Amino acid sequence: MATTTVARGPAKPGARAKRKAPFPVEFYRSALGKKYVMAITGIMLIGFVIAHMVGNLKMYLGPEEFNHYGEFLRELLVPILPRTVALWLLRIGLIAAFVLHIHAAYSLTRINHAARTVKYQSKRDYIAANWASRTMRYTGVIFGIFLVWHLFDLTFTGTNYHYVRGMPYENVANSLSRVPVALLYIVGNLALGVHLFHGTWSLFQSLGWSNPRFNAWRRNIAVAIAAIVVIGNVSFPIAVLAGAVHT
Repeated sequence: MATTTVARGPAKPGARAKRKAPFPVEFYRSALGKKYVMAITGIMLIGFVIAHMVGNLKMYLGPEEFNHYGEFLRELLVPILPRTVALWLLRIGLIAAFVLHIHAAYSLTRINHAARTVKYQSKRDYIAANWASRTMRYTGVIFGIFLVWHLFDLTFTGTNYHYVRGMPYENVANSLSRVPVALLYIVGNLALGVHLFHGTWSLFQSLGWSNPRFNAWRRNIAVAIAAIVVIGNVSFPIAVLAGAVHT
């Protein structure tokens, strides 16, 4: 069989071949890469949320234990590293994971919207297909707003109470003794719980670990993680308002 050769014209003057970015960047540009980044950063953030809640349970042991825990975090890896350096490295890592998680989620949402050329044929189909993603978006925004408040309230400057840097027990008790703040704390953590449930369920699929035989396990793990975090965190404002925790 004869073959036909197609002659290509000369390259345009000044034209340069487009260089590929490093593999991690090229991989992240793909939808699959964004799914992996979203899942991996999600695992990191889930681990932090659980560890944070468990550490905060020391509040029930009294001011001395809780404040000692706070000092322990500031003294991590001393004298290998200067005081608070390890803590700030962890914070920077969490901030990076948080930013990547949000960017990947936003990018995937845009990709999905661009790919969906046909609208859902019925309201039921729309609800079934989009419930998780729509819930993740709203609960993510609600928790993000709460997180900014939480950082200023208990870490940076305090918010309209006698804030004392280095005294976490007193700051938590004084802050959560205000009913509006306690309610905000509860709402923020309920949003976090819904986000954790859907996120934990979805990350298995994003990593390619989805199998109908394991769906019950996936659901149980997602429910357990969300329930443990929400019950633990919501117990703090309830305990303060009930007088079980006081300065």
